[in-house]
Amino acid sequence: MTQTVLLDNVEHHDLRLISGHSAALGDKVNMALVFPTEFAEVQREYPILFRRSDNGTFQAFALLGLDRDENLYLDDKGWQARYIPAIQARGPFRIGLREQESGVTEPMIMVDLDHPRISRSEGAPLFQPHGGHSPALERVVQTLRTLHVGAEASHAMFTAFETAGLIAPVEINIRLDETTQYSLPGFFSISSDGLSQLEGATLEKLNTAGFLALAFCVLTSMGNMSRLIEMKNRQRALLPA
Repeated sequence: MTQTVLLDNVEHHDLRLISGHSAALGDKVNMALVFPTEFAEVQREYPILFRRSDNGTFQAFALLGLDRDENLYLDDKGWQARYIPAIQARGPFRIGLREQESGVTEPMIMVDLDHPRISRSEGAPLFQPHGGHSPALERVVQTLRTLHVGAEASHAMFTAFETAGLIAPVEINIRLDETTQYSLPGFFSISSDGLSQLEGATLEKLNTAGFLALAFCVLTSMGNMSRLIEMKNRQRALLPA
């Protein structure tokens, strides 16, 4: 159950945000939705892969684990990475859209009061005594902005990638030992051949829009697959024989 309401500095003046990352706080996931606005940070830590949704559109994900509900970056000390995908970093907060009298929609901060990160007795306060945003809430605002702007940019980015013929299926087959293998179906990535063959107006258009750099981020991120495998092997080595 969730109880998502509009965040209010009067009604919620005493709310606090519990920091850190753990399975109990909702971080035991093997993929996280990511957006163009964070590709530069994500590609340094995680493989970025695409999946096609039921309505035919593409979405980008950071791969965090190989098994169901497995986050290899998560241990008993927290999330071991320099950057945490915004969809996970946002915690109990969401963006809601409120229509003004002028017809313009205004983004508002929504909070799930039943989320395990929300407390009235521990954690960092969301509001200062006079009602202004605390540093903790300002970080939330930045994270939500990353998501909001990124969600708006995703459609244009994927349309440009498809038009340029850059999206291709990718086979991910991982062999850890003679008896343990993983096959991850249904993923897509940037075609290195397609990228190298770009020229003329298509190349210029992608570069001007900033999508060329994002395509390289996705391609470069695949180097993190070897890191993911190393982390999986370290985890397996700690298991009892």
